Amino acid sequence: MQINKIMYKNRAGNYLKLFLVAVVMSFQQSAWGQSEVINNVRSAIKAGSSKELSKYLGDMISLEIDGVQSNYSKTQAEYVLKDFFKKYRPNDFQYVHQGASEGGLKYAIGRYSYDGGSFRVVLRSKSINGSYKVSSLDFTKE
Repeated sequence: MQINKIMYKNRAGNYLKLFLVAVVMSFQQSAWGQSEVINNVRSAIKAGSSKELSKYLGDMISLEIDGVQSNYSKTQAEYVLKDFFKKYRPNDFQYVHQGASEGGLKYAIGRYSYDGGSFRVVLRSKSINGSYKVSSLDFTKE
């Protein structure tokens, strides 16, 4: 009887440890996934690659370019961004600030420079089915 109690306690303790490890790993994976998306988006914008950037867009995205805002499907946004990158070929793109809201939205603010000037870029992403996708992208001339 005493041996059964000890075995039960050990088994329950092992299940609890396994559960806690799984919880911690899921939080780390979520944070890692969000960082990976932010870094990959930065690389795509810096390269002026609408095709690469579209991999990280949600199915629908709010896109604002110099005061003109519209909602687009991922495919439509890719073409709009392709035209933007043709017109304003990138020299550089760097984030100046990153953060998160209490509701779980992640955002980044950056500076996109081209030969004739620069744009302030605001990127918002949210978790969709466990992975972060860009939901909004704003380019405002400075």
